[in-house]
Parts: sequence; structure tokens; C-alpha cells
Amino acid sequence: MTDLRAKGAINKAKGQVEEGLGKLTGDRHEEAKGKVKQVQGSAQQGLGNLQNATRRPSSR
Repeated sequence: MTDLRAKGAINKAKGQVEEGLGKLTGDRHEEAKGKVKQVQGSAQQGLGNLQNATRRPSSR
């Protein structure tokens, strides 16, 4: 797992926790911050996947 993929997974998990706390406490701002963090984490994971795809040697 590349650094970006790992960081992305961590950010997604943090975002899920923030969103859950926001829902639990009724804090819509915290809930929204969690959703944003999840999207950022997904983007980081996507970039990490792209990096992995470009690093693999072609099978010719």
C-alpha cells in the first residue's frame, strides 16, 4: 500500500467518525466536516492507486 492510499484510508475513517459524532450530537457542521474528510480520503486513495498503476512494469 502506498503512502497516499494509507493516508486516504485513515482520512476516510476519521471522516466516518466525525460524521457519526455529528449525527449523534446533532452538530451538522461536524457531520459535514466528516463527509468532506471522507471525500478527501477517497481522492487520496485514488491517487495512490494511480501511482501504483504507473509504477507497475508492463507485462509484454
